[in-house]
Amino acid sequence: MDEDYINVNNSYTNSSSDNFLSEVRELENKLSEANLPIGLREDAMKAIQRLNRSAKMGSYSSEFPTVEKYIDWITRIPFGRVTEDNLDLQNARTMMDKSHYGMDTIKNLILDYLSIMQLQKAQRSGERERGQSANAPVMLFLGLQGVGKTSIARSIADAMGRKFTRISLGAIGDVRTLRGSPKISVDSEPGQIIKALVKTGSMNPVILLDELDKASGNAGLLNDVMSALLEILDPEQNVNFVDHYIDYPVDISNVFFICTANNLGGISTALLDRMEVIRFTSYSDDEKTIIAKQYLLPRVLKNIGINDKYVVVEEEVWPILVRPVGFDAGLRQLERNIATMVRSATRQIVEGSPIPIVITAENVKQFVLPDQGPLS
Repeated sequence: MDEDYINVNNSYTNSSSDNFLSEVRELENKLSEANLPIGLREDAMKAIQRLNRSAKMGSYSSEFPTVEKYIDWITRIPFGRVTEDNLDLQNARTMMDKSHYGMDTIKNLILDYLSIMQLQKAQRSGERERGQSANAPVMLFLGLQGVGKTSIARSIADAMGRKFTRISLGAIGDVRTLRGSPKISVDSEPGQIIKALVKTGSMNPVILLDELDKASGNAGLLNDVMSALLEILDPEQNVNFVDHYIDYPVDISNVFFICTANNLGGISTALLDRMEVIRFTSYSDDEKTIIAKQYLLPRVLKNIGINDKYVVVEEEVWPILVRPVGFDAGLRQLERNIATMVRSATRQIVEGSPIPIVITAENVKQFVLPDQGPLS
């Protein structure tokens, strides 16, 4: 009986050892197939070799989950993968005009930047010089809510043919959110910059660092966050950005960083010195009217699934919609009012009213409630 027990136990132990050894080999294969810097590959291989020795000795290493998670992250970083830039100025202008009315100052700055990149490519000068802020500007879009800071950043990425992702810095209270946590930590994981590269699958995406001024109000934490951002954004330093989890220098100098803020309060002077501040002004009533007719209303109709044959808005209605009680610098309330108006018109169509539904200055209160902004 004892011999049977021993044989079963040995069989179970050998099976577990074989399974563990197989899992270690899978990690080794995963690492060998990935495109990684030599130094990072060697460091990761040392960790796998320690697991391999434990597996051959017939014991399971508690280090395995940590190493497995680490290998998974580093093999997903898109080292060497970049998207081809579309540097055609006319295409960029057309795409930005398609999504945004006006903003000529911002659009011209973007076109200037693309012109430099195009000239460098034409001269076959190789990689742009790192550490040159004139070649790699970090833009800070400054303005009130709803004036188009985030959406123009997305349009820039579309115009350049680059991947786009957004990192919200609002109320960030721990620098590890940006820099990652060491592998030995219980909650270890990379920071948001590395995650952004993994998410986009590219080493040259457009990354929007949103709400820069809303980082932690705690003085000590805020200083840490600003220091981390300085290393991330400074072209002199971000060639060798070190995430605490990856623990190896990662070149993020090809990333096009754009920041947004409502005001400059709380942003360190050293960080401001690395950025080009571009101020977004409030929209005038005339600009809002044009944007509402040419951009917002078509977008709302498309989202709902109808076209302008179903809903007609007379000219006299627009001044009522664009001027709420109290001045609204942006467009969000205006778009909400248009959406409410179109939904109410859609309901009338469903209930059997003849089309088109014509909205006039006299009947607009039937479509936009008096307490919903412009008519309150």
